[in-house]
Amino acid sequence: MAQQPGATDPPEGRTAKAPHTSTELSDLATLKALSQPRRQRMLQHLTVHGPATSATLARALGLNTGATSYHLRELARYGFVEEQTEATGQGRERWWRAVPGDRRFPPRSRQSPEMRLAMDELNHHAYAADLELFEQLQLQPQSDAGGDPWADAFPYSRGSIRLNLPELRAFFEEYIALLNRYKRPEAETPHDARTVLTRFLAFPAPEAAPTSHPELDNRRESDPS
Repeated sequence: MAQQPGATDPPEGRTAKAPHTSTELSDLATLKALSQPRRQRMLQHLTVHGPATSATLARALGLNTGATSYHLRELARYGFVEEQTEATGQGRERWWRAVPGDRRFPPRSRQSPEMRLAMDELNHHAYAADLELFEQLQLQPQSDAGGDPWADAFPYSRGSIRLNLPELRAFFEEYIALLNRYKRPEAETPHDARTVLTRFLAFPAPEAAPTSHPELDNRRESDPS
């Protein structure tokens, strides 16, 4: 998720029920629920690795099982996760999965001071978790059997373009539309496909400071008053 309109990706093998319909998260309680660091880690794990039980999440993330169950219920309360109702073949264990959707946040100019605090907390942990995972995956050793073909699956781009605000909004919507083009049900997904995490970040460059002319400044200092 991002502060200015952002979208969440569905877990592997699922598609959003209405991929072109966005939902704005403007409720303070919802933002506070999502900004909790442990819940963000759990939601990321479910998105990357698929459905899991509270015990599985607790072991993977080094958390207490009871606390994990509580956080899962809170995430479900606000619609970020849901209990998997299909048969899993795992007895009476409760399995949870991330709920896909295009969830967006109100622009900063429409956020209350309390909302800004929640958003700052959410973004701080989200950016740190993304960078940590990106570096962790890049450092994984390749297998001895000719190397892992996915070792090169780290496309990365840095650039700059000059846009006005309407153009920037249109640029973002085109990016979301591109993501939606590649969201397919399991039956239409290639057998060798993997979940690929995508992140979009754009921000205006800082404005240049006024150009200084030392020769003019010196002249002014020497002029008689």
